[in-house]
Amino acid sequence: MGGKAMARLVAILFLAIVMIVTLIRMERNGDLPPLPGSEAPARQEDSLREGQRRCQRMGEAAAEDAECLAIWAETRDRFLGRDPAQSATTPSREE
Repeated sequence: MGGKAMARLVAILFLAIVMIVTLIRMERNGDLPPLPGSEAPARQEDSLREGQRRCQRMGEAAAEDAECLAIWAETRDRFLGRDPAQSATTPSREE
């Protein structure tokens, strides 16, 4: 290895060590912003989600339960971005 290559390698290692030490100090002082995904956002209680879980536990019996059918209709409306009133007026295509 030539002298220039060795000097470059030492310089790169030196810079890497300096950056690591700086990051460690910033983390200890609390200067770093939190990493994305490190903190789960606080979720609001969602009655729809609770109803979905209840229907899921019911298994096949949920297909006959009127409350579960309403919960699934609301879930579908939320997913598709529709108003519940809009889906009530839209005729369903049952064959």
